[in-house]
Amino acid sequence: MTRIPLNSRADFTASILLFCSVFLFFTSGISSSGVVTLESIQIFRTHELLTAPTVYFSCQGQNKTLLPDIRKKNTLYTFKGEESWQPLAEFLTKKCKRCGFYERDVVLSDDVFDEWEFCPSDFTAPNGEYIRFKDKEFNATFYCPECVPLGKGWNHTSGSDNGETKGKGRHLALVIFITAVASTGFIIGAVVSFGYWLRKKRMEDRARFLKLFNDIEDEMGLG
Repeated sequence: MTRIPLNSRADFTASILLFCSVFLFFTSGISSSGVVTLESIQIFRTHELLTAPTVYFSCQGQNKTLLPDIRKKNTLYTFKGEESWQPLAEFLTKKCKRCGFYERDVVLSDDVFDEWEFCPSDFTAPNGEYIRFKDKEFNATFYCPECVPLGKGWNHTSGSDNGETKGKGRHLALVIFITAVASTGFIIGAVVSFGYWLRKKRMEDRARFLKLFNDIEDEMGLG
């Protein structure tokens, strides 16, 4: 059985650990998602005159999320994020969704409080909150701390935010540089370790062959 030298095994283990750390760095960014919950909402009007409102939230192409607690206008409703109907939405990528608050209508089509492009970049650091206000309709606060890093590549504002955007760009460039250096180090370490192990293996095979040849000579009396 071929034995790998201790130094070679140590170098190979270090290379594997470095590769795993780089792999986890990339997969953690890829697999991240933003779960959105509703912290509070207050409606300023109701569209149904004879019955209590039936308010729900929905994004295009997704199921409706009924908000059963909202029964009166001009009343602030707060939530813990643990209600049975939470979470409200989920962002898997930086792509925006067409979402809105609606009120169910018994006879005609459902009434619209507001529809808008709901994006991960709407949530601001450090608390990951987003406030949506629609005049004479509602005021709502959303919560999604995971959406802050997910939406960093977007910039909906200008002017005073340019400095922040440049800072984010420098930070991203630094991360890419460190990752490139780590990847290069891993590749070099893996090549050097493999070459060292291969060289030691050839030396051991040669020594084993010479020993076997000498043993054969001794047995045949050729020495």
